[in-house]
Amino acid sequence: MAWSRLGLIAGGGELPVHVAEAARREGRLACVIALQGFAEPERYEAPVSVGLGQLGGVLKALAAAQCDAVCFAGIVPRPDFSNLKLDMKAVASFPKVLAAAARGDDALLRAVVRIFEAEGLAVVGADEIASQLTVREGLVGAIGPDDQSRADALKALHVAGVIGAEDIGQGAVVADGLVLAVEAQEGTDAMLSRVASLPQAVRGQSQARRGVLAKRPKPGQERRVDLPVIGVSTIEGAARAGLAGVAAPAGGALILGREAVAAAADAAGLFVWGVAPEQMSVGDD
Repeated sequence: MAWSRLGLIAGGGELPVHVAEAARREGRLACVIALQGFAEPERYEAPVSVGLGQLGGVLKALAAAQCDAVCFAGIVPRPDFSNLKLDMKAVASFPKVLAAAARGDDALLRAVVRIFEAEGLAVVGADEIASQLTVREGLVGAIGPDDQSRADALKALHVAGVIGAEDIGQGAVVADGLVLAVEAQEGTDAMLSRVASLPQAVRGQSQARRGVLAKRPKPGQERRVDLPVIGVSTIEGAARAGLAGVAAPAGGALILGREAVAAAADAAGLFVWGVAPEQMSVGDD
């Protein structure tokens, strides 16, 4: 579906800022809807602030800006549905959303996508708007993985695919073939903090790094929303956990500021590796 005027629904973090900048450069950013309690409205020009349960307010803002497309970007943790303040439009959609939420995060996101498509809006992925963020095959930065780290990266990608198939999470950490952690609702940063608290006998340290964090989409997930993200904070967390590097499939994750991530990785002595699809034959979708 062709589109020309984008409404960005922004959650927390750096991703929606990057998406807004890319859409503005192309002259296609019509409005930013900053979700209250998640987005940082001061980072956008004239944003519309709307609560998470205010579907009617979101659609009204999109219509006022004459949007024909919408993009969801940024961190929005799963809400406590019992405490959401819903407007009348949200109340009408709530039973379907709640039923989808009971089937998992991906089902919930698909239900949200269908609501906006039913309103005649194209739902566009952040990677389509800001394609320069997409992980490319090869290294980000000057450091590459050794043979053990390559093996750990491929196993971590496989494990992330296994848990992703069950709609659990998008990340895993493996060191010397041992699975140290998998990601669930806590998110990547909290998972890396858990790894940092493990005994040094099973993980690396700054003087002798080992182990790899891998992030990848869930097999079969709705890729227009919730693609994995790697940023400077990811590198910092991996460094504190004693890891040797971070891996993601080429085309299957976003890097928030390639130069900044490369600089952070080089300074910490970590690699960032975009893995070619043909190397991910096990556990891939």
